[in-house]
Amino acid sequence: MKLEVLVDRMMQENTYVYYDEQTRQAVIVDPALNFKDAVDTIKRLDLDVKYILLTHGHADHIGDVEKLKEYTGAKIVAHIDEKEMLNDASKNLSVQFYPESIEFDADIYVKDRDKLKMGENTFSFFATPGHTKGGMCIRCGMDMFTGDTLFKDSIGRTDLYGGDYNQILKSLKKLSKMEDDITVYPGHGPATKLGIEKKVNYYMQLIG
Repeated sequence: MKLEVLVDRMMQENTYVYYDEQTRQAVIVDPALNFKDAVDTIKRLDLDVKYILLTHGHADHIGDVEKLKEYTGAKIVAHIDEKEMLNDASKNLSVQFYPESIEFDADIYVKDRDKLKMGENTFSFFATPGHTKGGMCIRCGMDMFTGDTLFKDSIGRTDLYGGDYNQILKSLKKLSKMEDDITVYPGHGPATKLGIEKKVNYYMQLIG
C-alpha cells in the first residue's frame, strides 16, 4: 500500500490517501477541509476510492466527508460509539469552528476488532476511546492510523466532549501490546514508529 498525506491549512490535520498501487483502490482517512487537494490527488493517481475511514468525529477530521462521498461514491466508516458525535454539530465542534454545521451518518458502523476487506487488503479497527468516546485506530498490515489517540511524543486532549483521560491511558495500553515496527500515522504531526513511542512518549511510559 502507498500513502499520500494532505495537510489541512486551517487545523494542520493530516488527511491520508492510502491506496493499492496495483488495483488503484483507495481509502481516505479523516478528510479535513482539503477537498480540492484530495480530488487532485485522486485524479493524478487514477484512484478508485472505496471507503472514507474516520478515526473519530471532530470537525477537523470530517470537514470534507460529505463532499468526498458525493464525488467518489465511497462508503463512510466510523465506530458505532461515534454516531452521536457525527450527528451533532455542537458535539463534533463544527458549529463552533466551521462556517457550516456538519452532521451526517456513516454508511458502516464498526466495533472493536471488526475487519473490512478491500481487495487483498484488510483493515482492522481497534476501539481507542479517550480523546472521544468512539475514537478508533485503523490498521492495515504494519501501518496504523491513530487519529488523535497517539501522536509523536504526545497524545490527544481529553477535555472535550466525550474525552476521558483514564480511558485514553487504557487505549494506549492496548496499543502498547502491538508490534514495535508498526508505523504510526497520527491525526496531526509527523509519522513515528510505535516502538519509539513506547520508549520516549511520556504517556506510554505512564502505562508501564
